[in-house]
This record gives sequence, structure tokens and C-alpha cells, in this order.
Amino acid sequence: MIPRYQRILFAVLLLACIGMGIVLWNHQRHNYSLRDEATTDAPIEAPSYAAAESVTLALANDSDGSITPTTRDIALPSTPAVRVRALLEHLLAEYTSRKSPHPLGGGVAVEDVYLIDLPLSAPAPRNADGSFAGSSLPTRAADTTGITDPLTRATGQLAVINLRSAWCDAHPSGITVETLTIDSILGTLHAAIPQVTEVRFLVDGQPRSTLAGNVELDRTYDVVDTSNVVTPAQHE
Repeated sequence: MIPRYQRILFAVLLLACIGMGIVLWNHQRHNYSLRDEATTDAPIEAPSYAAAESVTLALANDSDGSITPTTRDIALPSTPAVRVRALLEHLLAEYTSRKSPHPLGGGVAVEDVYLIDLPLSAPAPRNADGSFAGSSLPTRAADTTGITDPLTRATGQLAVINLRSAWCDAHPSGITVETLTIDSILGTLHAAIPQVTEVRFLVDGQPRSTLAGNVELDRTYDVVDTSNVVTPAQHE
């Protein structure tokens, strides 16, 4: 006959095993639920804390080569670089409509945006083997006297806009249409993000010579008011 204390011990161990099984089952079901939510194909909604605000977009028109300031109510995040990216996505989404006066292809255009405080420092001197002389390369200029690089004398911020190659490859080719896209971006930044004073473009993280075969993309652009700028059609 099994002693009474052994029966009690067996019952306690059995109940403990059942309890552990229930806990593990609930934990695994919760993990599957989180995985399903993470892999959903539903579009990501704008952050709930981002209230709509009036923003001026510099919209392009191919028919007369003009840039027109237009107000839109847009919910933008507060983080500066993310705010710039969201603003540009809203701007370029305006051109995906078939009725747009400046029709462009759809899809995500802007991969990343990086903001860099200006002025930049001059490049450090290099050794014969190509390495930088000194222990480190400064990022801000302490004394820019006599330096000719515009970014070493500019103030504000430099926005490095990393575009997707698929969007650039699908962009219509032509001096007028390419110039209008660049002017639209610059004018919108000037109106909505005044701290951004200079822009450089990358494509898939690399420099690219032109947007779609005509307008230079591997240069620094001043962020200025481009409204009412007319691009002559005869330059096509």
C-alpha cells in the first residue's frame, strides 16, 4: 500500500505539471498573436499623436512650368528627420493622380532622410596612403575663413534625401519635368521646414549623376522659395 504522504506528494506534483502546462500554452498563444500582428499587410497608420496641421506644398504644373504654393492639412510626426520624410512622401503622392498637372509614378520615393547641422568642417588633410591625418575628422567648422566649400559657410541644416532607385528610374525624362520635381521638393522644404537650408540627394545610398537623364542630382541645392518659377518648355 502506498503511504499517504507519497499520495499527497504525487497529487501536488501532478497539479504543478498541469498548472505549468496551462501557463506555457497561454504564453505560446500570446506569442502567435503578436507574430500575426507584426506580419500583417495592413498599411501603417499615421501616429495617433500627430495632429493635422496646415502645411504649404510647392506643387508643380507641367503645362506652364510653374510652382504654386498650396495648403494641405497633413498629420506629420514631430521627430525632425521623420517629419521631413513624411512631408516629402505627402508631396510626391500628390503627383500620383492621373489628373495631376505633374504626373509621376507611384510607390515609395524616399527611403531615408538625414539631417546634418551646418556649417560642415573642411576635410582633414590626407596622408600619402589616403588615410586622414590626425586622430579624428571634425564634423563642425570652428573657423571657416578662406574655405570655399559652400557647406562650410552655410547655416541651418543639410537634408540628405535618400531616394529609391525604382522611383527615380520610373520618373519621366526631360529637363522641364525633372527640374519641376526638384523645385517642388525645394520649395516645399523652404515653406514647411525652414531650418533646412541645403539639400543633397542620394539614390539607394549612393550618388547618382541625374534624376532621369537630364537634371543633376549629384550637387548641393539651396533650399529657396521656388513658387512662381517658370521652367521654359523650349529647354526640353
